[in-house]
Amino acid sequence: MRAMVLNRLGGPLELVELADPSPGAGEVRLKVLACGVCRTDLHILDGELPAPKLPLTPGHEIVGEVEALGPGVTRLQLGQKVGVGWLGRACHRCPYCLSGRENLCDRPLFTGYTRDGGYAERVVVDADYAYPLATGLGGDAAMAPLLCAGLIGWRSLVIAGPGQALGLYGFGAAGHIVLQAALWQGRRVHAFTRPGDVASQQFALSLGAAWAGGSDQPPPEPLDAAIIYAPVGELVPRALEAVKKGGRVVCAGIHMSDIPSFPYRILWEERQLVSVANLTRQDALEFLAVAPLAGVRTNVTTYPLEHANQALADLRAGRLQGAAVLVP
Repeated sequence: MRAMVLNRLGGPLELVELADPSPGAGEVRLKVLACGVCRTDLHILDGELPAPKLPLTPGHEIVGEVEALGPGVTRLQLGQKVGVGWLGRACHRCPYCLSGRENLCDRPLFTGYTRDGGYAERVVVDADYAYPLATGLGGDAAMAPLLCAGLIGWRSLVIAGPGQALGLYGFGAAGHIVLQAALWQGRRVHAFTRPGDVASQQFALSLGAAWAGGSDQPPPEPLDAAIIYAPVGELVPRALEAVKKGGRVVCAGIHMSDIPSFPYRILWEERQLVSVANLTRQDALEFLAVAPLAGVRTNVTTYPLEHANQALADLRAGRLQGAAVLVP
């Protein structure tokens, strides 16, 4: 099989030929139909996340078809279409798993980080973390961003609380999905982009945002909650200043630049600053059921597998509206 492999941090991915992997107990092998390109992949390549598996095949927004079953697998069938996200396995024994918080597992495996992912023609995954994909979610490439941008976006939206005025800082793959889910819930969404990024602002407005502007601008109304998807620490005090008394700011990325110091007065009055870590299987089940009801549609730019480096470069440079997806 062909795969795009990272051999050294900071280096480009290399197209290589590998033997087809064999599934072990509790695992399945998937024929990869599409794999989304996520900003977390950039954090891994740049060495901003510690101790990745090397060599590594990245990619954790996988849409695939089950083509081989490992011993003991009964919940999936050959030929079934499934999705795979960031959390690749949890231990089910640590205090976090036993209390229903497998996203905080002490001994997890992460797809495309500590185990090989979907920048390949085939991948082996844990059957318990492969989610059946129903009709109504779009084509293979359109579904891929739902498996991380969508799942983490949904978890961050739930954690943000039920407030009506919502701010989204960073309007990429997650932002454009969450905006649609939030509108379905009846919220007013304000989209914050890079200053001067008129194209992204127009994109947000076309999806139904009540307002769109640069992250250096104040929103037209005080926010009940704000979610930060951009990995930019200086957005934290700006978002705190934008939310009402008792409002909540959710940091949804796995990596963020340092947060600058800020005066206590913008946190006072019971404002809250929280983070989102990973996701659970329950998040996946909930969101994959909600997405077709909410009419969520992803905006994707597709690339052949061998052009993964170009897709990553376009993501880094902010040249995308929505998400990039590799199609083997």
